[in-house]
Amino acid sequence: MSDTRQQLVEHLRFFADLGVTGVDRPSSRPAPPSSPLAASSAPRAPRSSPLAAGAEALALIKADIGPDCSRCKLHGLGRRQVVFGVGNPEADLMFVGEAPGADEDIQGIPFVGRAGQLLTKMIEAINLTRDQVYIANVIKCRPPGNRNPEPDEIEQCEPFLFQQIAAIRPKVIVALGSFAAKTLLRSNDPISRLRGRIYDFQGARLIPTFHPSFLLRSPERKRDAWEDLKKARALLRAADD
Repeated sequence: MSDTRQQLVEHLRFFADLGVTGVDRPSSRPAPPSSPLAASSAPRAPRSSPLAAGAEALALIKADIGPDCSRCKLHGLGRRQVVFGVGNPEADLMFVGEAPGADEDIQGIPFVGRAGQLLTKMIEAINLTRDQVYIANVIKCRPPGNRNPEPDEIEQCEPFLFQQIAAIRPKVIVALGSFAAKTLLRSNDPISRLRGRIYDFQGARLIPTFHPSFLLRSPERKRDAWEDLKKARALLRAADD
């Protein structure tokens, strides 16, 4: 079986696991052009406004972090590089994960390992592509052994995530897993209690769901994740109407 055909079979099998029927091809609409603006706490401006945030704002945030960030102890615990974020700088949909893993630490791009491949399929299941969304993590450096982020590490790094969100101004944010959801919602509840609801977050709608790495270990929860993704898709469609 060719690689292309095998990938198609795997995609269709994933959609079937989710209970997706009548799968459409990912949308081909081009990503909107970026507009300059440094990250700001000012009220959301219309996307046609000259104050619309975009690629230049993200570039300023990335430069502020720097390639050799030493704000927390992770810089001395074996991380190779800072993993900033990737995608459309004016995306309507943003995914927020926990932290880079081994593959991400090598490539400098979030969600490129097995969990990233699953996230790509999840994005395609709602008729979008990775290029149309924005993907980032709460912390930008890999914890040793892929351990959970520690409170002091989150405290040092989360301001940059909030700046990214302010620059992109997404309409919908999907928080992937407990650490992303707890950080954004300032909650100590587990993801199993947080998911299934839609929250308001800085002018966007926030939907917590399971992290793709958890879904790889617990495929029986894929249907729950699909329900969450359908909520995100419905919100995006309503915003476009």
